[in-house]
Amino acid sequence: MTLKDARIGSTVTVKKINGTGATRRRIMDMGVTKGVEIYIRKAAPLGDPIEVTVRGYELSVRKSDAADIEVE
Repeated sequence: MTLKDARIGSTVTVKKINGTGATRRRIMDMGVTKGVEIYIRKAAPLGDPIEVTVRGYELSVRKSDAADIEVE
């Protein structure tokens, strides 16, 4: 399952970050790394972006980027 598919209000754990180059690096620079817990707070009215809480701060992630984050 990817972060894009996770339900609003759930807490998930990052298993793997797919993607390459700058996109992967940018996701990791935001604090999304293997093993970290992510709480899915809400989604924008049209579904993009997704607002999550990671490492104690709020973060908005595009669905295209969320599709590269595998969670369990």
